[in-house]
Amino acid sequence: GIGLALLPTLVTSAVIVGRRVLLLTGVTVAACVGFEALWCLIMKRPLTIGDFSAVVTGLILAFNLPPEFPLWMATIGALVAVVVAKQLFGGLGFNFANPALVGRIVLQLSFTGEMITYVYPASQTGVDVMAGATPLLAMQSGSVPIIDLLLGTHGGVLGETCALTLILGGVFLILTKVISPILPLTYIGGVFVLKLARLMLGGGGMALGDAALQSLLYVMAGGLMLGAFFMATDYTTSPYT
Repeated sequence: GIGLALLPTLVTSAVIVGRRVLLLTGVTVAACVGFEALWCLIMKRPLTIGDFSAVVTGLILAFNLPPEFPLWMATIGALVAVVVAKQLFGGLGFNFANPALVGRIVLQLSFTGEMITYVYPASQTGVDVMAGATPLLAMQSGSVPIIDLLLGTHGGVLGETCALTLILGGVFLILTKVISPILPLTYIGGVFVLKLARLMLGGGGMALGDAALQSLLYVMAGGLMLGAFFMATDYTTSPYT
């Protein structure tokens, strides 16, 4: 269900940024499945790739990476996600944190330069690859058009692409009862309210209408939609309250 829900965003990313998105995703998925199979073989345990959890981990890991991220580095992230964060703690259901998120953190600390080198649509910048601010950071110096955030015509990691398809994927998971709406709505709503309060009560005191618009842009500008629908709802590591 999760893989199917992420498919629209994957296709949209490939259309906007390029086919490199599909290559990167294919590598992370194949690496996660391969490392899990290899671990089961070495440890003489039953093969567990049939539960497709490694596929989901590979997909979410790819969505935490810039499209031009080196493939060998992505493979290291897959190794950390599957072996270190998942299998060393007992496998599916015993991981202490979301495996893909652990892989992303290790890659962020180890290869910071590559993790902040984003692909921008050529119509926006006239260049293919550049290091610069994601929409979330760009908002510190000015507003980002809401249509760019909805459609994904901006730089960033795959999971910052096209808020609209991420929302549709989240709605699909809720309607098919794969996840409960409580966690994602609480997460997104909590960020919105706290951002709204900060804008209205902080220095200068922004008007309600302007603060609400900026807060709406804020929740769509980063990877919050990906985190809310596809990571915070992880069965093993999701909060109880």
